Amino acid sequence: MTTSKRSKASPDTPPVVPEVPLITFPVVAIGASAGGLDPIVAFLGQVPQESGLAYVVIQHLDPTQKAMLPELLQRATSIPVTEITHHVPLRANHIYVIPSNADLGVSKGRFVLREPLQPRGHRLPIDMFFQELASELGELAVGVVFSGMGSDGTRGMQAIKQAGGLTLAQHPDTAKFDMMPQSAIAAEVVDLVDYPEKMPEKIINYLFRSSFLSLPGREPNGRNCLHEIVNLLSEHTGNSFTDYKINTVLRRIERRMSLYQIPTMEAYVPYLRDNPAEIDLLFKELLIGVTSFFRDQKVWEYLKMVALPQLLAANPDGRAFKAWIPACSTGEEAYSLAMVFHEVVAGINPPSKYSLQIFATDLSADAIDRARQGRFSKNIVSDVSAERLQRFFVADKNDYCIKKEIRNMIIFAQQNIISDPPFTKLDILCCRNLLIYLNAKLQQRLIPLFHYALNRDGLLLLGSADTPGHFSELFVPLITSTRLYRRLDNLARQRLPTYFPTKVSLASPPTTSDTREASMPGKIQAHVEQLLLQKYSPAAALLNQDGDILYINGRTGVFLEPAAGKANWNIHAMAREGLRYELPGLIKQALQTDGLVRLKGLVVKDHMGQSVGVDLTAEALSQPESLSGMVFITFSSVPLAPEARRSRSPNPKVLELEQQLAQARNEIQAVRDEMQTSREELKSANEELQSTNEELQSTNEELTTSKEEMQSLNEELYTVNAELQSKVDDLSLVNSDMKNLLNSTDIATIFLDSALRIRRFTAPATQIYKLIQTDLRRPLSDIVNDLDYPDLETDALEVIRSLVFSERQVPTKTGRWYNVRIMPYRTIENVIDGVVVTFINITESKLLEAQLRQIQSGSATGREPGGSAS
Repeated sequence: MTTSKRSKASPDTPPVVPEVPLITFPVVAIGASAGGLDPIVAFLGQVPQESGLAYVVIQHLDPTQKAMLPELLQRATSIPVTEITHHVPLRANHIYVIPSNADLGVSKGRFVLREPLQPRGHRLPIDMFFQELASELGELAVGVVFSGMGSDGTRGMQAIKQAGGLTLAQHPDTAKFDMMPQSAIAAEVVDLVDYPEKMPEKIINYLFRSSFLSLPGREPNGRNCLHEIVNLLSEHTGNSFTDYKINTVLRRIERRMSLYQIPTMEAYVPYLRDNPAEIDLLFKELLIGVTSFFRDQKVWEYLKMVALPQLLAANPDGRAFKAWIPACSTGEEAYSLAMVFHEVVAGINPPSKYSLQIFATDLSADAIDRARQGRFSKNIVSDVSAERLQRFFVADKNDYCIKKEIRNMIIFAQQNIISDPPFTKLDILCCRNLLIYLNAKLQQRLIPLFHYALNRDGLLLLGSADTPGHFSELFVPLITSTRLYRRLDNLARQRLPTYFPTKVSLASPPTTSDTREASMPGKIQAHVEQLLLQKYSPAAALLNQDGDILYINGRTGVFLEPAAGKANWNIHAMAREGLRYELPGLIKQALQTDGLVRLKGLVVKDHMGQSVGVDLTAEALSQPESLSGMVFITFSSVPLAPEARRSRSPNPKVLELEQQLAQARNEIQAVRDEMQTSREELKSANEELQSTNEELQSTNEELTTSKEEMQSLNEELYTVNAELQSKVDDLSLVNSDMKNLLNSTDIATIFLDSALRIRRFTAPATQIYKLIQTDLRRPLSDIVNDLDYPDLETDALEVIRSLVFSERQVPTKTGRWYNVRIMPYRTIENVIDGVVVTFINITESKLLEAQLRQIQSGSATGREPGGSAS
């Protein structure tokens, strides 16, 4: 530490307060909750006195109780332990403890105490301090998570890891409550999992060894080794890192080397070859998958209030929009965009005319798997408002789950933006904090690619440190502070980008003869396919097993018509006369038969009353899996057969059969109508049950919130109980020491309170007063004694009043003598709270005194006057 010289100031000038230098030493932040006292003590017990580091303990404490943690920790270490006060500077070789009922931060080398932002039960003090420490110190930040319930600390560890710091977690098997360390480990933000007592040595070795580690690029063979490491990564993972910034790659490689105490890259290369798992860990280290909900709140507010409403206003008739989010990590940014779009569309009538399909991609398969699940820990409450949590999430036991209406808007896929083809025809492209890890050459290739992928007036959202660079003519900023841009149609750039990534296209460039075909507008194949579908494909409908129409192809108006009344997309209600009675049997037969089922020679009357011949085919689908169990029906128009002339005298039997058929059809129609009514009633009942279920779900969420608050309170009480238990142990030890001390003096002593009730006594006192253990809290005057001292109580009260001790020699009824001393009883706070009476046996002294007086008396008698010897 450097010290600043004091400048001489004149008497009239105010004293100059020296500025505290910024932190130049590592800081170890320790987060713990229930069951965390023991591992903290074990950790600090192994910390050297001159480690050169500062240690900050953030424990979940009861805000209504005074913290005893500093006193308890001081017994485990010789390093000074202090409770943090506002604006106190950090010093190396010190241990700092968070006070109760305060949120802790750090700024410019000093601690910052704030009033808690969240109510009791929802506070995340560990995450808050870890994140600020990562922002303040970067690679000098160290985060440690010990025993505790919940997931506090996981987000903070993520921030420390992103900043290049070191993260550690207690081995879950040794934690009384393993939820906190397990949450951090599951989030893949922990560098080392170990026992608390072994962590200090590994932290110090990592920090101070890594500080003196020479940069791999400066080693004699560093460039060759780096090239070999990149090749190993490419062979093992199929992804190349040659276009990443070399300093980023070197720092991450150095970090892995430091964890294993490997001195040079020449030694790290064979270690990678022999340990494929280390290649996977290095690959994850290079990806730096860090994200959060609604990162940079101003960006999302502008997107919600201005940019998206403008995009929708430009399409008043409705439209299906597309968005692409490369490097989406675990999906928080994709879900944020979906929620904001849903909020904007909710205010439009009708909202169904707008939709958004989001393609979220990332290089990490693990990150994509987690994003697909749509489950997030409870600590997202610091980023997502309570209104959005209630609207878009379902609270589970330990986490929040995205609702289906938001999850269905997003398609997650693994993709390498450097080598895989991009998504095109986009309206929104969100690429935040990815370009900063890529070299300038690749950045200049990707920006024109983004321009090509976006539609006219499409939105490009970049990170706070990203810009279009030399391609400012392709995008115009909507507002500078948000890094939100709108695509421009620059005619000079209306061509395919010079860089178009593809893994499969290895063909030679097109020849000159292909130029004319390539420049033709539109996609000819798509137009031709659409024309064929319209002209030559039969009218068809895709149904579920209940007859509900899911998809219609071609012109089906001749065969189907909307039913009167409430909209009903059931084919039995929409089928025209002539098909209505044949369709149920056809569908049932198709579901029971493999292959096509045909029905020919039907006659349908269209809306003009003209008869049309129809052939029907039906097929139950089994492939693909998404259409399994559905029925595909086709309608084919056929010419009518010439009607035979009816004889003048029809057969009465035929007429009777026709009447019975008509009657049967009417009965079937009545039954079908009843079934349709029953179905609607059941549907209504189902909706009511669904509403009841939502109410129960809301009640369950409220109970879950109450459970979380009780869990947090339980953690605080557990911590207080641990502190009190430690205090009780200390008091028990002190009590034993005092008892042994009093007994070793062999002096009869009685402690009395202000009302002269017995508080405590020693064993020799039972020889004077007939005391037993149950006499505690009884007045001393009630106890039988051998003293000839009736004024003892009076003298004791006088001592309490005057604070002047009293001492007398008192005989007993058995001939013994005691020196009785009465002194005031003073507490630690210097308050008089009774008296202490001691009895010292002076019987032998009295006997010797009597003998001496007798001898003296006899000597005086032998020298009487007038006596003479004969």
